[in-house]
Amino acid sequence: MIRKTFLFLVSLTLASGWCFSQAFIKTTDLFQRHGAGDLNIIQDQAIDSLISHYIIANKKIRTFEGNQGMQGFRIQIFLSPARNARVEADKVRMDFIDKFPEDKYPDLKLYPQTQEPAWYMLRVGDYRNKIECYKDLILIQKEFPNSYHVPTVINFPDQKK
Repeated sequence: MIRKTFLFLVSLTLASGWCFSQAFIKTTDLFQRHGAGDLNIIQDQAIDSLISHYIIANKKIRTFEGNQGMQGFRIQIFLSPARNARVEADKVRMDFIDKFPEDKYPDLKLYPQTQEPAWYMLRVGDYRNKIECYKDLILIQKEFPNSYHVPTVINFPDQKK
């Protein structure tokens, strides 16, 4: 009986320590104001909990390159598991760079990727939703008719635009 009580208390202590180690973000901390005036937010504390979980979960999202990112879309112009896929991918990549130069199309950044066991793919752009993606997709499909949009983790958009 003493052994069971001891194990219960140890597990309770560990569980409570794990719960307190989670970061908690209040809504009022997100809306900090610089200047005059007060901000009073009256809401259920469960909303603060949901926002905190959302922020923590999104900090864990990483792009294929390892950067922190967000859910979005890219245009896939090449995908192949063939033996000579690397050579084909390089040819398509050079063809894309010739037809869509970076100085004329700065938003069409090319992302070469590999996936196990031997898939080679070329993806273009960082789009937050499908609507942003369609304008460039129509332009790219004129030169690469088999291209299509794919959901993926993208880099954060540039806030200076």
